[in-house]
Amino acid sequence: MKLNYKKTIFVGFAFFLICAFWQAYDSIVPMMLVNKFGLSQTVSGVIMSLDNIIAVFLLPLFGSLSDKTKTRFGRRTPYIVIGTVVAAIAFFGLTFADNAQLAKLGSVGENRSYEMLFDADYEISNAEYNAITDKEQPKTYSVRDYASKIVKNKLYDELTDDEKAEVRDWYSGINAEYNQDHSKPETVYGYDAETKTYYVLTAVEENGKTVYKMPDGSSIGQRVNKFNAYKNLITPSVSDYALEKTLAEPLTLILFAMLLLVTLFAMAIFRSPAVALMPDVTEKPLRSQANAVINLMGTAGGMLVLVLGMVFGTGKTYNQLMSYTSFIGAVCLVMVAGLLMFIWKVREPKWVDEMEENSVKDGLETPDEAAVDQISKKQLSKPELKSLILILCSVALWYIGYNAVTSKYSLYAMNVLHKDYNTTLLVAQGAAIIAYIPVGIVAQKIGRKKSILAGVVMLAAAFFGATFMNENSSVVVLNVLFALAGIGWATINVNSFPMVVELAKGGDVGKYTGFYYTASMTAQIITPILSGGIMELAGSMKPLFYYATVAVALAFVTMFFVKHGDSKPQKKANLIENLDVDD
Repeated sequence: MKLNYKKTIFVGFAFFLICAFWQAYDSIVPMMLVNKFGLSQTVSGVIMSLDNIIAVFLLPLFGSLSDKTKTRFGRRTPYIVIGTVVAAIAFFGLTFADNAQLAKLGSVGENRSYEMLFDADYEISNAEYNAITDKEQPKTYSVRDYASKIVKNKLYDELTDDEKAEVRDWYSGINAEYNQDHSKPETVYGYDAETKTYYVLTAVEENGKTVYKMPDGSSIGQRVNKFNAYKNLITPSVSDYALEKTLAEPLTLILFAMLLLVTLFAMAIFRSPAVALMPDVTEKPLRSQANAVINLMGTAGGMLVLVLGMVFGTGKTYNQLMSYTSFIGAVCLVMVAGLLMFIWKVREPKWVDEMEENSVKDGLETPDEAAVDQISKKQLSKPELKSLILILCSVALWYIGYNAVTSKYSLYAMNVLHKDYNTTLLVAQGAAIIAYIPVGIVAQKIGRKKSILAGVVMLAAAFFGATFMNENSSVVVLNVLFALAGIGWATINVNSFPMVVELAKGGDVGKYTGFYYTASMTAQIITPILSGGIMELAGSMKPLFYYATVAVALAFVTMFFVKHGDSKPQKKANLIENLDVDD
C-alpha cells in the first residue's frame, strides 16, 4: 500500500490557493484596519474574527452539502471552483476601498508629510511607560511633547525658540529618512530608566554593521533601552489621524466591511469541501501521509505570498501607508493559477472510485462495505464521542494560541521586534514545508497522538522562547524559534485532521471536516478579540506570546486523554520494508 504522491499533490492545489489567501489576509488586513482606518487592536481583532464567525456556521453547512452533492465533476469540485473565483474578485475589490481611505489621509498618505501632526492634540502612548513599566513616566504624550522629551528632556512649552526649532528639525528628519532614502538607518532614541533621561542615539558603521552610540560617542549602556522613533511617534499619530477621518466619513469603512464579508463568505463555501477531498481519494492508513502532502502544498502557497510581500515591501516600516493593489492583485493571480492547475489535473469521480477499489484490494474493506461506505453514516460509541470532543477541544486550544500570533504578528514585528514580519514567517513556513513529509512518516511509526503531543511541546516551547525576544535580540535565535514553531505546527496539522475523519464513514466525511473547522474557527473568533483586549489592558503588545504559550500548553492536557482516532501502523514483513514509506 503506497500513497500516490502525484495525485495527492494535484488535490493539494486547492489547499495551496486557500493558504495563499489566508497568508495575505492575516498579514495585510490588520495593517489596513490599524494603519489606514485607525482602529484599535481590540476593534481590529473583532473584524478579524468575522471570517471565523462566518466559518462556524458555514463550514459544517457546506461540508454537509458537499456530502450530498452529485455532479459529473464530483461532490467537492463545484464548490472549489465557484468559491475561489468569487473570493479572488472580492479580495481584489478590497483594495479599492483601501485606496479610497488612503486618499482621505491626504498629505499623511502617499505623500508622507507628517509635519502637520506635530502640533496636533493627539495623545500617543508612551513607550517607556509600557515597555519597561516605568510608571513614573506619563502614560501618554502629545506628539510634540514626546519629541521634545526625547531631544531635550523637557516638555515642548518649556523650550526656547531655538530648542523648539531643533526638536522640529529632528522630527522632520524622522519622516525624511523614510520619505527620501530608505537605505538610511532608522532614527532611534534611548531611555535610561534609572536617571529618567532620554538620549538621541547616533548611527555608526562598525565592521559592516550599523550600531547606535550615545551622544558622547560611547556605547549604549546596559540600562539604556533603545526605541524606534518612527514607530513610537509617527505611527501612532498617523493612526489617530486616520481614526479621526474614519469617524468623520465612515462610508469607506462600511464598504470595506461589505467587501470583506463577501470575500469571507466565498472562502467559506469551499474550505470544507476542499479539505474533505483528500480523505475521499485516500485510503485510511495513508491519510496522515496524504495530509502531510496537502499541508506541504498549503505551506508552499503561504510561502509564495510571503516572498511576494518581501518583493512588494509590505513589511517595511515606511510602507505602512502603501497601496496594496499590486500586492493583492498578485495574490489573486496565484489563487487563480492554483485553481487552473486543480481543474486541469484533478478527476474527482474517477479517483474516488479508484480509492474504493484499492481499499478492497488491500483488505481494508469488503466489496459490500466499499459499495456503501461513500453513502453510509456512523453512530459513535460513547468512548469515541468523548475522544472526538477532546480532539476538537485540543484543536480549539492550539488554534487559540497559534492564531493569536499569526493574526497579530505583522503588527508585533513592527512595533515590538522592529523587524520585517515576512522574514521570520518565511523561516517558520520553510521549516514546516521541510518537516511535513518526515512528520507523516513518523506518525506511521509511533501513531498520530504521540506525534501531536510532541508537536504541541515544540510549539509551546517556541512561543515561550519568543516572550524573551525584543528589538535587540539575535535574529538567529528568533529564526530558530520560528523554525521550531513551524515544525511543531506541521506535526500537529498533519495528524489532527486525520484523527477526526478516522471516526467518520465516507458518507459523512464532509460533516466531520465541518466539525474540525468549527472547532478551529470558534477558537479564531475568540482569540483576536481576547488577545487584543489583553494587549490593550497591558498597554503593550508584549503579552502576545505569553498568551499563546498558555493556550498551546492546555491543548497538551486535553490531547493526552484522547483514546480513539489514532493510526494503526501495520507490521512490516521484513527489515527492507521498513525503508519504504508505505504502511
